[in-house]
Amino acid sequence: MMQRIERVFAGRKLTIETGRMAKQAAGSAMVQYGDTMVLAAVTVSENLSPLPFFPLTVEYKEKSYAAGKIPGGFIKREGRPHDEEILSARIIDRSIRPLFPEGFKNEVQVFVYVISADQENDADVLALMAVSFALNASRIPFLAPIAGVRLGRLQDKWVINPTFQQLEFSDIDMVIAGSRDSIVMVEGGALEVSEEDVIEGLTIAQKGIRELIGIQEELLKNTRVEKMKWTKVTHPDDLVAKVKELAKGKIGEAINTPEKHARVDAVEMVKRQVIELLTQDFPDNTKDIADLVGEVEYHQLRSQVIERGERVDGRKPTEVRPITVQAPILPRAHGSALFTRGQTQALVAATLGTEQDVQRLDSIDNPDESTKSFMLHYNFPPFSTGEVRPVRGTSRREIGHGNLAERALQALLPPYEEFPYTIRIVSDILESNGSSSMASVCGGSLALFDAGVPMRAACAGVAMGLITEGGKYAILTDILGTEDHLGDMDFKVAGTENGITSIQMDIKVEGLDLKIMREALAQAKDGRLHILREMSKALPEPRADLSPYAPRIVTVQISPEKIGDLIGPKGKTIRGIQEETGAEITVDDTGRVTIAAVGGEALERARAMIKALTAEPVIGEIYEGTVKSTTAFGAFVEIMPGTEGLVHISELKHGRTEKTEDVVKKGDRVKVKLLDRDERGRLRLSMKALLPKPEGMTEDEGNGGGRGGRGDRGGERPRRSDEHRREAAEPRAARGGDGEQEGDGSPGVEPAERGPRRSSRGRTRR
Repeated sequence: MMQRIERVFAGRKLTIETGRMAKQAAGSAMVQYGDTMVLAAVTVSENLSPLPFFPLTVEYKEKSYAAGKIPGGFIKREGRPHDEEILSARIIDRSIRPLFPEGFKNEVQVFVYVISADQENDADVLALMAVSFALNASRIPFLAPIAGVRLGRLQDKWVINPTFQQLEFSDIDMVIAGSRDSIVMVEGGALEVSEEDVIEGLTIAQKGIRELIGIQEELLKNTRVEKMKWTKVTHPDDLVAKVKELAKGKIGEAINTPEKHARVDAVEMVKRQVIELLTQDFPDNTKDIADLVGEVEYHQLRSQVIERGERVDGRKPTEVRPITVQAPILPRAHGSALFTRGQTQALVAATLGTEQDVQRLDSIDNPDESTKSFMLHYNFPPFSTGEVRPVRGTSRREIGHGNLAERALQALLPPYEEFPYTIRIVSDILESNGSSSMASVCGGSLALFDAGVPMRAACAGVAMGLITEGGKYAILTDILGTEDHLGDMDFKVAGTENGITSIQMDIKVEGLDLKIMREALAQAKDGRLHILREMSKALPEPRADLSPYAPRIVTVQISPEKIGDLIGPKGKTIRGIQEETGAEITVDDTGRVTIAAVGGEALERARAMIKALTAEPVIGEIYEGTVKSTTAFGAFVEIMPGTEGLVHISELKHGRTEKTEDVVKKGDRVKVKLLDRDERGRLRLSMKALLPKPEGMTEDEGNGGGRGGRGDRGGERPRRSDEHRREAAEPRAARGGDGEQEGDGSPGVEPAERGPRRSSRGRTRR
C-alpha cells in the first residue's frame, strides 16, 4: 500500500513516498524536492558473505530523460557512470556504512535513480534521505534514520539546500550527513573559511538533519517491517583465550616496528607462529585464528595510543612525519614536484592548455553544455603499496581522492578571465602509507607554483585520525595506513594559512559529536601550518614566468561586427592565420579573441594579423594603402583589409588635377590621411593633406579639381552612383580584388581570403 508524506523544508515542498514503485525490492522510497525526484531501492542477500568485510555496494545513476535530454556521443544510452555520479554514490556509501550492525555480512545493494531534474535542486542529498528511508522501512538491519543537507553561505547568511544558482555566490559548499545526535559524514569545499565557520555550519546543518529525520520517522510509523534474522559470526571461547595468551605480547612488539613493510611482515610472522602452535588443537580454525590475531592487533594499537600516547612509528599524536620536496623534478613538464611525507610520495605534474582543452560535461543539472577548465587526476597504482593486483581502469577511490584534492586547489586559482588557461594536474602516487590525497594537494600546489600559475596562496592538507576506547579518545595528526585501518576516523582537511578550502570526514563509529570535531580541526590547522612552512622552504611563491614549453595566451577584443571578417568563409581566414603562425585562435560571440602559441614570435605575428583584419579606422590617422580602382572623380584606396575610402580628385594633390590617372593608378601604394566618415560609414581620404603646399599658392588654387571636381561645382561633393557605392562597400575578396596585405607591417604576406561579413549570432565556435 502506498504511503506518502508532504512537508515544507527550507522553503520548498518535500515529499517522501513508498509502496508505489520498486515493490519487489526489500525497501524502496521516492523523494521529491521541487521538481527533482530520486528513487532508491535496496536489496539484501539471504546468505552470509565469505568476504572478510561487509559487502555493501551503492549504484547512483542519473537518467538523461530526467532533464529531457538524450545522452551525447555515438551510443545513445546511459553508460559508465561519470565522475559526479560516482562521487554521489561515495557520499551515500560513506554515510550509511557505519550504521549497519557490527558483524552483519550479508551482501546489501543500494540503487539510486535520478528520475527528474529541475536544474535547481541537487539530487545527492535527496538520494541520501531516500536510501535511509528505504533501509529503515525494509527488513535489512540498520541502526537509525539519517539524513543529509547541503550547506551554503551567501553574504554571511547560512542557507540549507541552496539552489545551483545560489551556490555560484556561496563561499561554502558542504554536504553533511548525520543521525539525530551526531555527524557521520562531511564532504565539501570552501573559499578559505575558518575552523570556527565550519563548526558553526555543522551546527546549522545538524538542525536541518534533525528536521528531515523527524519527517522520516513520522512516515516510518506506518511502514516499518520486521527485521531479518541474522547471526554474528563468533569464535569458540577457548580459542579466543588461547590466541590472546599467545599473541598479545608478540603483537605489541610487531606493530611498533617503525617501517611499514617490516611491520606488516612482523605481524604476519606472529599470525603464522600462533596458527602453527594451535593447529593441532584447532585444525579446522586456521582462518578464525588469523582473524583473532587481527583483533588482538586492533585492541593493542588502540590501547597503547589511549593509555601511553604512543603511535606505532614512535611519533607523538600531534607530530607530522618528515617532509622532503623537490620542485621542479621533470624537465619538460610545465610544472612539477615530488612531495614525500614519511612513506607517502606523490609525483605531481601541471600542464597548461588552451580553451580548446577544456573538458565538456554532459550533465542533467545544466540546460546548456558546461565546461571545466581545471582538472586534477589522481592515480594509485598497486606498486605504491608493494602489492600485486589487476588494474581495471580508474577506481571510485581514485576519482574521490582526485576530486578532494581538486576542490582544495581550485578555490585558490586566478579567475579564468585573468589567466585564461586550461589547467590539468596529474598526481601519480609512487608510495603510500597514509593520506596520499593530502600529498596530492601539497604536490599539486607546488606544481602550480612551479608552472608560474599566480595562485592566491599555497595549499596543504593533512589527514586526522581518531582512536576511542573505554570512554577515552585520542586525535592523531598525519595518520598512517595502519592507524586509518584500525582507527575510528579519517578526517582530511586542506587549506591555506588563512583558512580551509576542502574537507572530508569518514567515520567507523555510529557518529561524532561537535566537541571532538572542533578539537580535530584545531589540531589539523597546526599540522597544516607546519607542512606549509616546509613547502615554503622549497618554493615560497609562484615562479615569475611560465615554462618555455607552455603556451603563451593573450586576449584581444574586437568589434562583434568584425567576427565574420576574422573567421572568413567556412573558417578559411582564421585557419589561414593559424596555419601561417602556428598559433591557436578562438573567438566568442562577444568578440573576445584568445590567441595561444608556444613562443612569443608566433603569438605577436598572429596578434598583428588579427589586428590588421579587424582594426577600425581612426579619423586623423595616416594609413598606407593600395589603390583598388580609379574613377573620374577620384581613387578608391584600401587602407585596411576589406576597408576602403575615397580620395576625391581634389584631394590627390595641391592644384588642379585633370585626370585621376595623372596622379595614381590602380595597384599603387599611397599614403593617405583619414579626414572624415559620413553618416553611412563611408571614409573620406586625402593625399594632399600629407603634402607641403607650394610657395605662393592661394587657397582657391590649392582646392582645384578635375572633371566633376569641386573646382567645377563650387566644392560640392559629387554623388556616387549605386554601382560605385556597392563597389566601395564590397570586401576585396568578394570583388575579386588583388594586392598584398600590409596590416601587420610585413611586406610580401599573402592576404587570407575573406568572405562577406557575418553576424555574430549563430556563429559556430571552432
